[in-house]
Amino acid sequence: MSKKQAATSSLLKLVVAAGQASSSPPVGPALGQRGVKSIDFCKLFNDRTKDLVTGTPIPTLITIKPDRSFTFELRSPPTSFLLKRAAGITKGSGAAKRTSAGTVSLKHIYAIAQIKAKDPALTGVPLRSLASTIIGSAKSMGIDVIP
Repeated sequence: MSKKQAATSSLLKLVVAAGQASSSPPVGPALGQRGVKSIDFCKLFNDRTKDLVTGTPIPTLITIKPDRSFTFELRSPPTSFLLKRAAGITKGSGAAKRTSAGTVSLKHIYAIAQIKAKDPALTGVPLRSLASTIIGSAKSMGIDVIP
């Protein structure tokens, strides 16, 4: 993308549930303010996420061009969501250092690291580094990591 295109395009970051995009908030108003038909985005998004588990939150980066056309990139689900799903819990512990909310194994940690490694922002980051970051996130949520 050239500098001129970048200056005239607008970026929009949304978190949308896989397979459940609709023109209701937050998608509809966010795209409507920029002159984009939300129903077009919803059809494309739902089609692209049909193979994912329905309801999984997907961070999405939407590039809106001056002619009101758009492109979008899908990112991996948030680490906290993946950890909660792996631990089988709905929310983390309010007192992470004192109370355990659940447990995950190192196998789960590395599986999550492999998912996160596919993100464009994390390309080139060693899997071991990603795994230790995910372990830190698990500890801050009150999720114990067992070998």
